[in-house]
Amino acid sequence: MSAKKAKSKPQGPMLPVPLKHLIEFVQGPGRSAALVALTVAVFVGLWYAGWREVGDDVLASEEYWLVHENVHITPPAPWVHRDVRFEVFRDGSLDGPLSIMDDDLAQRIADAFSLHPWVAKVHRVTKRYPAQVEVELEYRRPVLMVQVPGALLAVDAEGVLLPSESRDFSPIEIRTYPRLVGVYTAPLGPVGTRWGDARVLEGAEIAAVLLPTWEPLNLDCIVPSTLVELGHGDQYAYQLVTKAGTRILWGRAPSAEIPGEPTAAEKVAWLVGYQQENGTLEGAEGPQELDVRRLGSTLPPARTARRSQDGLD
Repeated sequence: MSAKKAKSKPQGPMLPVPLKHLIEFVQGPGRSAALVALTVAVFVGLWYAGWREVGDDVLASEEYWLVHENVHITPPAPWVHRDVRFEVFRDGSLDGPLSIMDDDLAQRIADAFSLHPWVAKVHRVTKRYPAQVEVELEYRRPVLMVQVPGALLAVDAEGVLLPSESRDFSPIEIRTYPRLVGVYTAPLGPVGTRWGDARVLEGAEIAAVLLPTWEPLNLDCIVPSTLVELGHGDQYAYQLVTKAGTRILWGRAPSAEIPGEPTAAEKVAWLVGYQQENGTLEGAEGPQELDVRRLGSTLPPARTARRSQDGLD
């Protein structure tokens, strides 16, 4: 007997193994996840195709392009009389097209503002839509005028040279600041950089402490002198001079105080107390010399000063 041939079902085209596995996955337990993934893929594909058609037009719209009027900065301090925002955009290579979609825009703006001489620090730059940027700034504060031939140049508490043109300080404003005399070096760099002379930095430290009481104490200037008598030719002591001529032996700057020397705050408090008790820093017969480098801790200010003058200390 001849064996009957088994009938076989017609077979369709052979599928690639990866595709066959995908179909089995969709038809099996992974059907829901597959549908979600397929839906997302279709959406992304449609979005990408649509963006290619209209993306350039969208990014070219006004909502994405930044002008300097839409950059909002921390309001300048009362002593800053310049349009900081305008000068930064004029001088900081920000005059070209600026898009809030640029990844480096915030850093570019931060770098530009950090170069302005009145800006001490850029704390934060925030981009917003439609095209706006908020810049949080900390401004430098003048504390001292350094007298140089023909001019008075302002510095902050860190000895950084500040703009000192007539639009920056009026003659009345200039007279409200401590004045450092006896320094004949020129600034090493432009405005916004340190002067480069230790006497300017230390004078600024002293001025920053004295600034609130400078006018009430009727002070006129700060005078540096080399500590040659102590063998410290590269270190300095300072005197204060009142407008009436009294000389106050101040000693070292706050950053250079030695053990046993009163702090700058204690020296200021002593001077304020002396003036309150006597009505002035001057002597009964005119200018005198006061020494705040060594203060008596148990005697009231005026009595301590009189003992020093009488040679009893």
